[in-house]
Amino acid sequence: MSRLVNPPVNRPVMRPVVGARLAGIGAGLAIVYTVLISSADAITKLIAGGYGAPQLFALSGAIVVGLSLLADRHPSQRRGMKTCAPRAMAVRSGATVLACLSFFQAFRYLPFAEVFLFIGLMPILAGLMSGLILREHVRPAAWVALAAGFIGVLCLFPDGLAAVSPGHLWALSAAVFGTLSMVMARYIGRFENNALAQVLYPNMAIFATMAMALPFVWKPMPLGDLIWVAVYAALLFAARWVLVVALRMLAAYAVTPLMNLQFVWMVGLGAVFFGEYPASGTYLGVGIVIGTGLYLVWDQFAPKSARLAWPRWISPAGNFKTDP
Repeated sequence: MSRLVNPPVNRPVMRPVVGARLAGIGAGLAIVYTVLISSADAITKLIAGGYGAPQLFALSGAIVVGLSLLADRHPSQRRGMKTCAPRAMAVRSGATVLACLSFFQAFRYLPFAEVFLFIGLMPILAGLMSGLILREHVRPAAWVALAAGFIGVLCLFPDGLAAVSPGHLWALSAAVFGTLSMVMARYIGRFENNALAQVLYPNMAIFATMAMALPFVWKPMPLGDLIWVAVYAALLFAARWVLVVALRMLAAYAVTPLMNLQFVWMVGLGAVFFGEYPASGTYLGVGIVIGTGLYLVWDQFAPKSARLAWPRWISPAGNFKTDP
């Protein structure tokens, strides 16, 4: 009986140490992810200056498909590529293709750091899409964050909406379709746990779609550029794997703020390799977007009494109440 009431002293001492160590490793991996994905984006911008989108994505998509099939041969995987949610997978694959094309065009026309401002909107858009697709309750904080994020984007246009360029529209399109792809991944995850299938089919769709357009835009590529494409595919594959491992060790709400480090890397890469230096409006907009993201994290885990609530005369669904 005494053993049950008074467990060994070393247990409560060791568990926090181990938990803190795993959390530290998870945080480190999340930071590594931001470096990997920012580096992949830099290669996208580099390739976008001399080649069409189909050339990059057809080749890199084929490489990722090959890596996925190779990974499925490992004894610990061996689940095959069957999916129990084919319609949802088709939506995710189509959204991924459109997101990749939009990001490619955005990086072609916009400075590196400005694209991040739209990437920063994705967690906010995800909160809204989750209500529509996943039937998850959308709290008032999500609407407040969306409004603040919109104000952050407006900081890019001190001269008014006349300064909006095709690059900004491409970046907005990339954020919307990229968010849809992620939300559909969450939806598919409700029915199956074969993560490799979610890597294979979107990249197979990218390869198939871009391969059809490839003959019309193909340019001979020197060995150096082919190596860049291979590095891009490897970085993309590694980034997604590292993020999965990080989320196993660290809660998603703790990983999200670390993603903001991507802006730091993108500013550095833009300055070093492309001679781009963000304007003051970009920093202000990014600050607002990052602040709203952190607020959403706080709202999700703050005590219920401290959260933003609807006025008493409005229901959570946004309808006016008829009773007092």
